[in-house]
Amino acid sequence: MSDKIKLMLKCDEANHVCDKSQYKNASLWEKIKLNLHLIICKACRKYTKNNAKLTHTIKKANVVCLDKKCKENMKKELDKAIKETSIN
Repeated sequence: MSDKIKLMLKCDEANHVCDKSQYKNASLWEKIKLNLHLIICKACRKYTKNNAKLTHTIKKANVVCLDKKCKENMKKELDKAIKETSIN
């Protein structure tokens, strides 16, 4: 029977679903399978806990990112500096 429902995740799949869940991209079915996996896997529970801590710390840090235009200008300046350095 090739169309069996795959209930258990491997650890690498569980970690991937954990990451997706962190960014609100995991489906309900993925979350259910992740929680079933976490019941039996201590290592993945630790990964999930550390992931949650990291997310909380980043949100709390209130980091402000550069806008797209600023990043493009920085890239142009870097490319220019690289060209000038490679010429000399």
